[in-house]
Amino acid sequence: MSGQPMPCSPGEVGSLFLFEKLSPEQLGRLCAEGRVERFEPGPVYTEGDPATCFYVMIEGTVVLSRRVGGDDIEVSRTSQRGVYAGAMQAYLGDRVPQVYNNSMRVTEPTRFFVLPAESFAAVMQEWFPMAAHLLEGLFFGSKNTQRAIGQRERLLALGSLSAGLTHELNNPAAAAVRATATLRERVAKMRHKLGVIASGAYDPEALARLIEIQERTAERVAKAPTLSPLEASDREDTLTDWLDDHDIAEGWRIAPTFVQAGLDVDWLEQVAAAVDEEILPGAVGWLNYTVETELLMSEIEDSTTRISHLVDAAKQYSQLDRAPYRVVDVHELLDSTLVMLSGKIGQRIQVVKDYDRTLPPVPAYPAELNQVWTNLVDNAVFAMNGDGGGGTLTVRTARDGDRALVEFRDTGPGVPADIRGRIFDPFFTTKPVGEGTGLGLDISWRIVVNKHHGSLQVESVPGDTRFQVLLPLTAPGPETAPQPETTEEPV
Repeated sequence: MSGQPMPCSPGEVGSLFLFEKLSPEQLGRLCAEGRVERFEPGPVYTEGDPATCFYVMIEGTVVLSRRVGGDDIEVSRTSQRGVYAGAMQAYLGDRVPQVYNNSMRVTEPTRFFVLPAESFAAVMQEWFPMAAHLLEGLFFGSKNTQRAIGQRERLLALGSLSAGLTHELNNPAAAAVRATATLRERVAKMRHKLGVIASGAYDPEALARLIEIQERTAERVAKAPTLSPLEASDREDTLTDWLDDHDIAEGWRIAPTFVQAGLDVDWLEQVAAAVDEEILPGAVGWLNYTVETELLMSEIEDSTTRISHLVDAAKQYSQLDRAPYRVVDVHELLDSTLVMLSGKIGQRIQVVKDYDRTLPPVPAYPAELNQVWTNLVDNAVFAMNGDGGGGTLTVRTARDGDRALVEFRDTGPGVPADIRGRIFDPFFTTKPVGEGTGLGLDISWRIVVNKHHGSLQVESVPGDTRFQVLLPLTAPGPETAPQPETTEEPV
């Protein structure tokens, strides 16, 4: 938008704090190459447009805003004389995209000193060569440092996740190995018991009844109810007494296995009624091996299923073999992240899932959202562990108008009010030296805001800290060119 041209006075330009140390010759050059323009209330320039001018306000009121999703969020409003905005990185040339990083509008008739970007770059290089070199080094050095530490942060997160996944996989894998070894031993004993039965004087009808009982026993094991410790103990005592009364050796050892399989005295009475008294001990021993093998196979099945679920969670977390941008169920992403971080969360922190299952899928980059969840969960765990250890992590989803809300709530000490506005800044961290890079929340903010056109905010009081991620439920239009990763321009 063009303003109304007005006379440029070197004296007036020199009264602005930005130019107060310039010589009359330098002020004359500024007025010769620049201009004064008066703008009526409305837009001056728009975020993402080519940055063609550097603006210094002489009088009036300006408002700066940033585009978040489909909304313009106000970031600054001021009437301070001499504030500036626009093509502030023109001196860097084509090494960075020369576009406006925000939008500027005025709320009352406002006058600006306007300097073309080319002239601003030239005077910076000619008048302040040392300052220009220092600013270049600061700008590119900061970006390189941020990139390097960002990669380091990802590697540290990967190492932590790998350690947690290894720990989680080790438990079911070790259980499956133990159960397999025990199963091999029980099957060998079953073969031996079968040989003893086959060599005995058992008529075919008795063997047939025994096999039929064996089949019914196996079916009963699969449907065994879950008992409380007190109920299990009472049943074990009752079964032990029955086995002792029927001269079954080692009844105290057999009874817990039968109780675990859901067998009771009524079932033993059916067995006793189906076989002759002299073969009852052999029949009970044979059925004990049947029960043990069924329980061991169930244990192996549970262990391998657990391993399979962990592998699926790892695949879901890393998004292997999946499109980088697609419509996803955020609950699947959250669950996979919580599984991957379960080792780090530990036993002292209770995880509560408060999911709104009616929430529709969202268009997203799932692998990058998983990184956001990882950073937020990791910070919550750190906060609660640092407060004496333990607490509750609540992960909540809900619909908020045309956006999906994902909230991480922890019962830690909270984020102090004096630093709450800085926690998303690059390199800002409250963790001890060596434990944090200060980029976790910065990266999360960029993923949510810049890449998904959503918002990331925090609400915190002691005992109740909530990080809230809001994601659009509909895909945005074609993405614009990537914006340079810089901080807000001063105004």
